[in-house]
Amino acid sequence: MAIDGNTVRHVARLARLALTQEEEERTAAQLGHVLDYIERLKTVDVSGVEPLSFAGDPGEAHRSMREDEPRPGLPRETVLKEAPEQDGSSFLVPRIIE
Repeated sequence: MAIDGNTVRHVARLARLALTQEEEERTAAQLGHVLDYIERLKTVDVSGVEPLSFAGDPGEAHRSMREDEPRPGLPRETVLKEAPEQDGSSFLVPRIIE
């Protein structure tokens, strides 16, 4: 799929990128290859493939995730010591609502 220079410039502007003419041409070609590959992927029959909740080896999913167990947090005194302003028990922040 061909990507024209206007599309590349539009995307670059949205991403706040300044591209040279050479970079625009190279980016247009690269984006065209990506879109061609996506079109090829659309033709693959995946009707018999179960969806995955883990990107990678499904056998590794259970090994990479730990049980969600509560753990003690930081002591209040330690956290408040780092605050720019506090009253001994809470952070003090500027009032923004009247």
